[in-house]
Amino acid sequence: MAGHWIFVFFLLVSTAKVQSSVFDVTSAAYGGKPNSDITQALANAWRDACASTWPAKVVIPQGTYYTRGAILQGPCKAPIDVQVQGNFKAPLDSKYLTKQDSWVGFQYVDRLTLYGGGTFDGQNNCYKNKYCKTTQAVNLRLDFVTNSMIRDITSLDSKNFPINVLGCRNVTFQYVTITAPEDSINTDGIHIGRSFGITIDHTTIGTGDDCISLGDGSQRIIMTNVTCGPGHGISIGSLGKYRSEDPVAGVLVKNCTLTNTQNGLRIKTWPGSPAFGIATHIHFQDIAMVNVGNPIFIDQQYCPYSQCAQIAPSTVQISSVTFANIKGTSATPVAVQLMCSRKLPCQNVGLEDIDITYSGDKGSLTSQCAYVKPQFTRVANPLACATNPFKS
Repeated sequence: MAGHWIFVFFLLVSTAKVQSSVFDVTSAAYGGKPNSDITQALANAWRDACASTWPAKVVIPQGTYYTRGAILQGPCKAPIDVQVQGNFKAPLDSKYLTKQDSWVGFQYVDRLTLYGGGTFDGQNNCYKNKYCKTTQAVNLRLDFVTNSMIRDITSLDSKNFPINVLGCRNVTFQYVTITAPEDSINTDGIHIGRSFGITIDHTTIGTGDDCISLGDGSQRIIMTNVTCGPGHGISIGSLGKYRSEDPVAGVLVKNCTLTNTQNGLRIKTWPGSPAFGIATHIHFQDIAMVNVGNPIFIDQQYCPYSQCAQIAPSTVQISSVTFANIKGTSATPVAVQLMCSRKLPCQNVGLEDIDITYSGDKGSLTSQCAYVKPQFTRVANPLACATNPFKS
């Protein structure tokens, strides 16, 4: 009989521990309420959850909540979930944010799972006002997050990048939806820099800039089943603007669809690079395109807004790049552009099974190549740089 009561005692203790591992921002302990500012309630709930030695979960239930900002820092003592079921709203004006360049962020957290079907609404109205000068904040920032999963969340109307990933390792994004106005600037859907082992899968992105952009130091990046558009396409770069940039290496983009984007699959580097850089082992495969401008584009003369004289060539070495099974329609007559650096010509570039058509009235389907000797396999003559020989 004594053994029975000992078992019941340990069962009750275990149950209490499991129950105590859920930290609901609307509980009496934290006092958060729908349609109110829960900045402090969320901070307190995170503090307690992060300190738990048991796996913990912070819950934001259904409803609308306002926050001036939440920079949630680790390291935590155990795996931690953040279940966002409700709708987060940022201040309309960034000057009311607790941190001017970030709205919600996670830093130095291991084994984080962010999920729940909720929305991070940046309430960006700045794109409507060309005189808007306030510092713009990233909707969701991940800094030095490891072994984590972000799934089933929505970023809406971010004032800057919807999601920014820096210094992270082994993080997966899955079933994420990102929406920003087509004319909003600097709204790269997911921007990745100096990170390793990032996977983006079954994600839908429509913004005013790149759907996904990779900065320097992006390595072992996988993008699969991404739906992109509107926006500027999927971009490696821009690279080569700054000194001490780390190599970009090991990128796979597969089974993605781009619709009505300004560019398609793009690698872009700045001319006049201040230091040598590397972009290598980059593979685009099984891509569908619908009315996409510049579908296949290596641009080593990237210089938006006339920020450079374009006198000196890029010193970013691009190598081991493949485009395979790319099919669809182009919005521009020049469907393939491989415009490499005259100082460091592209090496080992291959195109295979490319079937892109153009039915517009701005000319015939064609291609351009410079400072590259690409290998073409089952590529129609207009797309194979037949009239654009290697320049030296």
